[in-house]
Order: sequence, then C-alpha cells, then structure tokens
Amino acid sequence: MKRRIRKPNNPAPKEWQAKDVSQQYVADYKPFNFVDGEGIRCSLYVSGCLFNCPGCYNVAAQNFHYGQPYTKGLEDQIIDDMSKSYVQGLTLLGGEPFLNTQVCLKICERVRKEFGHKKDIWSWSGYTWEELMNESYDKLKLLSMLDILIDGRFLEDKKDLTLQFRGSSNQRIIDVPQSLQQNKVVIWDKLVH
Repeated sequence: MKRRIRKPNNPAPKEWQAKDVSQQYVADYKPFNFVDGEGIRCSLYVSGCLFNCPGCYNVAAQNFHYGQPYTKGLEDQIIDDMSKSYVQGLTLLGGEPFLNTQVCLKICERVRKEFGHKKDIWSWSGYTWEELMNESYDKLKLLSMLDILIDGRFLEDKKDLTLQFRGSSNQRIIDVPQSLQQNKVVIWDKLVH
C-alpha cells in the first residue's frame, strides 16, 4: 500500500489575511548570522504560519502566539545592529512574513528610511511569486520592499539539503526588483547550480 504524502495547505487568493491572523509576535531575532541569505545578516523570525508544511524546520514558529510581541525596542535594536558596516542586510523568516505584514512592513520601512538601498532585505515565504501577484495590498507592498524572495512551500518529497538557501527544489531565489520591473520571475543572478 502506497503511503499518502501529506501536502502543505494551499490558500485561495486573499483567503489568509495578516489583519485576521497576526498577533504581531516575534519568534526570534538573530543578529550577525551567516545562514539566512548572502553576507552577514540580521534575521527576524516572525510568529505564525498557516501553510503547515510537513517537515517544517521551525514548527514552533507556526503558532501566532509563540515568542514575544514585536516592540519599538526590538526594532531599534535591529536598526542599531544593521548600522554596523559589515552587516549586509535584513532577513525576514518565520513563521510566515506575509501573514505578519504589520511587523514586516514596519521594520522594512524603517530599514529603507535609515539605510535606503545600502542594505538589502531578503524574505522566505511559503507563498509563490504567482500567488503573491494575486494577493492583498499589504502583501504586495511588502514584496515591493524586498530585494530577494525565496518563494514556495517546503515540500518533503523535493527536499534537497545541497541547495543554496533553500530546503526543497521547488523553491526559487527571486530577484524582486528585476521581476517587478520585467513583470516575470527573474532568478537571482548569483544562484549556484
């Protein structure tokens, strides 16, 4: 008998709204790390995700009440840490950043105000680029503030730990400004195959 592989949840367009689910909690903040994107990064892990991907590496952060509320103090700390010359940028992870747009837009707007585009912003999301194109205004606004999006749900049957910055082969590393400008997915030009 063949074992049925459980798949992640698949929302309809605009089915899941940050305003309805986010508690504006943060699961973790990790300054000065080397694993969540290119260069030295400050990584903000937001709390809450509805995709429920089997094999998720951060199951605790699926809970919207996990961790601590996002605060101005934490935001100030992130900006202070990012002001170091050796920090390349901010990374948003989770949980699901696009279901926590209240938090993610606040920090992204502050990063752009303080550093312009001298620091980059990366985000992981269970949403695909194509899904985000049919999503709510807050999700599209957050997307427009990113430099790099790693998109798509983690799929256990496509798991590949040799991939750069991804857990499964369906996920893509997308150059957001180029993709928005060309109105099509443009893969990051530093992708290692």
